[in-house]
Amino acid sequence: MKINKLLVVALLVGTTSFAQNLQSAIKNTDNELFTESEKELKELISKEPTNAVNYYYLGENFYARKENDSALFYWNKAVSSNAASNFGQISSGKIKLVSGDVVGAKDIFTILITSTKNKNAEILRHVAKSYLSTDTRNYDECISLLRRAIELDPKNEDNYLLLGDALLGKTPKDANEAIKNYNLVLDINPTSAKGLVKIGKIYTRAKADSSANSYFQQAQKLDPTYAPAYRENAELFLNANKPKRAIESWKKYLELNNSLEARYRYTTALFVGKQYCDVITEGTSLKQSGYSSYYVDRMLMSAYADCNPSDKENATKGLAVADLFFASAPKDKINFLDYKAKGQLLVNAGKDSLAIAEYEKASVADEKAKKELAATLAKSYLKIKNYPKAIENLEYKLANDKLNAAELYDLGKAYYVGPKNYLLADTTFAKLNITSPSYAPGFFWRGRASYQLDPKNEKWLALPYYQKAFEMVKVEERALPANKSMVIESAKYVGEYYFKSPAKDLSKAKEYFKVVTDLDPNDPQAKAFFAIVK
Repeated sequence: MKINKLLVVALLVGTTSFAQNLQSAIKNTDNELFTESEKELKELISKEPTNAVNYYYLGENFYARKENDSALFYWNKAVSSNAASNFGQISSGKIKLVSGDVVGAKDIFTILITSTKNKNAEILRHVAKSYLSTDTRNYDECISLLRRAIELDPKNEDNYLLLGDALLGKTPKDANEAIKNYNLVLDINPTSAKGLVKIGKIYTRAKADSSANSYFQQAQKLDPTYAPAYRENAELFLNANKPKRAIESWKKYLELNNSLEARYRYTTALFVGKQYCDVITEGTSLKQSGYSSYYVDRMLMSAYADCNPSDKENATKGLAVADLFFASAPKDKINFLDYKAKGQLLVNAGKDSLAIAEYEKASVADEKAKKELAATLAKSYLKIKNYPKAIENLEYKLANDKLNAAELYDLGKAYYVGPKNYLLADTTFAKLNITSPSYAPGFFWRGRASYQLDPKNEKWLALPYYQKAFEMVKVEERALPANKSMVIESAKYVGEYYFKSPAKDLSKAKEYFKVVTDLDPNDPQAKAFFAIVK
């Protein structure tokens, strides 16, 4: 029988093409370029519908994406297409492992491995990977299989990558043996991006951020298409509280893998980086794409509260998201920050009383929440002029922590305006003057409190504070709305001092009252002064 040489060549070329396409698909899955890999594998399946290998790897693709239902579907297709094949049996065992049937999986794998025709490292690696990648991990079995694979195929870097993972999983507090195996990968292939990333991840675990970053950067340089290098770098920066650099790495990752999970992690980085308006854009896009998670609603709720707080439409949208969040989030996962975010949205919407109710819910959640929200609650109570409750919350915080400048200011005003406890107001503003010595309103309000302690100006107690407040405002800024009334009141007090006190100085008194008339020509006190003093 004559052999058609052209047919043989065509078959060989076709076989080589299939093999190259499969290797490309496998590499793309490893690189987390899942969509590209899926496309390649489906093209292979259309040409080889009975080849279990293609279905197996498509199942691996979806399993790596954490889409288990799709993974199980394609592994089942591998079994139905050719149950007796190596990859049909591996798929069958993996289905059982994912389903929790460890004994059933081991029976299948044992028959597969002990078969005389399967004395090859590839089968051992895939079975080991099955034990390693599913929730029912068996590190000892995995290590044993990989050592046998190394004996059969000592120059295959995948052996050492998997063995390093298994050893690290078995003894997570001792990474020495894992690093040895990852270094063996680099001995075999010095340009292995996977090996570099594995070592970088160990340094990440050890909090050696600089070293970890160095390995991730090397991996990116050697293989710019290896997406995990950018993902690990992004997570490293995020955990190191460097959200801007994390966002940069996520953007590079998204150029390679624009998956929903990746976009979610990118949104998380934006949220940690306080880029709230961008969080709204990305989070809304995620939800429209079908990514459903109460974590997304949580981020959106907070983002709407902090992105353009004066925008009533944002407040309305944020409250709608808040309703979704509180309806879907497990009760034990709701924390005081969630109530705080909803409270802020209500404040932004002009619903202060309802906001207080949310803050109060949060404050009773736990002691930490009460401390964290005391100042926020106080501000809300001040807004509705409930001074006793404002004081109660700020005094509670003061008993457990220091008050910042804004909180000291609020407490001082609450003492002054509410119960009219001028002594406590004066003491509080004195602390504010120390905390913020360049804050003019702090001295102005201490002047007011001191005056109430000396209303007949027998000691002129308020003089140094009114004088300080006056001097701290630049001449060109006196007429600004935020300064005008403060400057006028301060100038009148100091002018009166130089007019009526034993240290009488009419020229200085005239200087101060001149400032008053410049700012308000109709001020009655200034008019009365100049009616007497020419």
